Amino acid sequence: MAFNKMFVMLPVMLAARKLDGEDPNIVFLLRCCYGAVQACALLLILFVNMKAATAAADKANNVKIYVAPPPQPFADPDAKTPYQEKILSEHIISEARKMIGSTIMGICMTLGMHYYKGMIIGLAIQSIMTPFNLAENALVSALIFKGGLSNIKEKRIFNEKSRDELGANDKVTDAQGNPIVLTKTENKKSKASAKKSFEDILLDTWDLGAEADIAQLMAALNKKNINYATKESAWTPIMVMSGLGAKGGVDAMKEMKKLGANPSKIDQEGWNALHWSAYHGSADAAKCLLAKDGFDGIVLGLHEAADKEGKSPLVHAKDEGNADVARVIEEAIASSSGESGTDEGIRKRK
Repeated sequence: MAFNKMFVMLPVMLAARKLDGEDPNIVFLLRCCYGAVQACALLLILFVNMKAATAAADKANNVKIYVAPPPQPFADPDAKTPYQEKILSEHIISEARKMIGSTIMGICMTLGMHYYKGMIIGLAIQSIMTPFNLAENALVSALIFKGGLSNIKEKRIFNEKSRDELGANDKVTDAQGNPIVLTKTENKKSKASAKKSFEDILLDTWDLGAEADIAQLMAALNKKNINYATKESAWTPIMVMSGLGAKGGVDAMKEMKKLGANPSKIDQEGWNALHWSAYHGSADAAKCLLAKDGFDGIVLGLHEAADKEGKSPLVHAKDEGNADVARVIEEAIASSSGESGTDEGIRKRK
């Protein structure tokens, strides 16, 4: 059962009414306490926004979700639950910015009532309740209690549903409140029975992340579509497999090589397959891409390629804290440099 902060707020409100607003010492202490709490809250909110921006940039979060509104005390229990269709990455940014706006608005109102009306109750209440209010926010709660804002899609921090999880009693609207009718072809069973396009299979595999069953994708691959690029983002099968981290991924990449997969191809952000494994922390995939018995990526120059932001795969790995992938890339580069030096020495001796 979720904690009800009203059990804290009511006693605080009653206690705050007992404070002597004419006592300058009490007023000074309340101001100091309120200022310290709000300063800490703003710093935390700014940090959450930085983490939210990073999470929103993760391609794994570029998926549709269906979010229910907060429960209302007098809502009809028999009414259909109104879910709103959103893009997860956009919703993350929206919620983070909303938290900044509501916090600043609350500070302005509390300070305004204090300085123009002399009210100190607001200072006392907000000094106690601000931490509870922050803990209720999904992003703050995930950051503190759920291991951070990585893998948000799997953590379901907004209590969202996927399309396949929507039931008959769920009503769906867009961002403007216009109803969306899910056709039968969008139902899970009919989707399974209908023949998917290769792009749908590729994107569905990516949406499932590390839990994906790659068998369907591998069965659909052939020499003609092995370097297929999706229409919107130019993702290829080898990119998806390099970042997926699914069971059997390395063996699948070796099969892709036999079909002619090109890891040097880039998507719309300028990422090649090694960028994908570096950003998403797939060390085994990076080894396969760089190994001589794999794709021999050092010879292909995968490690040197810069994306549209000028970042190499190694930079992405370090920026995302994927030390294991960074180590794989650095060792491959060092090994290549050592072999080049040995070859050069042999030529000189000759």
